[in-house]
Parts: sequence; structure tokens; C-alpha cells
Amino acid sequence: MESAMNAAALMLRVRIAAMRLGAAGCIALAVLLAGAAALAWSLKARQLAYEPLPPAPAQLTQAAPPPTANENLAHFYDTLGEKRHAEQQVKQLFDIAAKTGLALDQGDYKFSVDKASRVAAYQVTLPVKGAYQNIWQFSLQALTAIPFASLDDIAFRRETISEPVVEARLRFTLYLKDKP
Repeated sequence: MESAMNAAALMLRVRIAAMRLGAAGCIALAVLLAGAAALAWSLKARQLAYEPLPPAPAQLTQAAPPPTANENLAHFYDTLGEKRHAEQQVKQLFDIAAKTGLALDQGDYKFSVDKASRVAAYQVTLPVKGAYQNIWQFSLQALTAIPFASLDDIAFRRETISEPVVEARLRFTLYLKDKP
């Protein structure tokens, strides 16, 4: 009960002091207090920034040896898609286009093989129509869904500047291996 009276008395004193200061004085006091709080926070943050970090465990300080050329080559071939599933990858591109709201009727396909590296390249050129944002969304989703694909070329065309529908030609290359 006594603490409630003390709180009420304190609030009355603060209210009287605020009335004496006026609106401009109260604003100036609030800005002064905010500046003091910001200065105290910045000094504390600076103090924390200069505190030394605890030493790293010995197992983290030793760097792993870089991969060998054979390990890099094996990783490269592991990343490639399989030639026998090329049509499924093209179907996946059509599915992603439909999900992103693009009109995609047909595509041009070109297959080539590099005999030295035993890597096949399946070029897929897709004419699409839709909103500019949807075309970029399609491109990014396709590259995420098919990690062995590259987006080699993209060209945009619009009849007029106010036209909301954009025509684009995207050329993807799927890098494939013969055997799993």
C-alpha cells in the first residue's frame, strides 16, 4: 500500500515537472535520454567487439587437405545427370513452367557428345510467354531443381512497353553421363 502511494506521488511530481518544462522541453529531454541510451549501447557493443574470443579447439584449427584431382573429377561425374533420364528432365522443365504460370508449347532440342570427356550435352531452347517476374522465377527454379543444368542464353521481347506479357527464349544445357 505504501509503495502504491510512493508511486502515485512520484507520478504526480513527474507530471508537474513535465508541465513546467512544456512540450518543447519534454521532447528535448526525451531526445537527450534516447541519445544517452544509444551512446551507452554503442559503448557496450564496442566493448564486446574487442573482447578476445576463446581459442578454437585443435580439431578446428587444422584445415582439411584440398581434394585431389581424381576426387574433383569423381565429384564432377557424380554431379552429372543420366542420359537415359533426359526426357524426364525436359518434362520437369515443362512442369516448372506450368507451376510458374508460363505458356510453354514446344522447344528445340539438340544433343551432342564430347567423346574425350564422355559427357553429353542436351541443349533445350524454350520459347515462353508470361510475366517478366514469372520468367525469372521459372529460370531459378529450373536451375535449382536440375543441378546439372546451365542457363546459357535468355532473350526477352515485348511488343510494346506497356504490354504485360513478355516473350522470351531460354536456352538450357543439361550435362549428362552415359552410365549411372
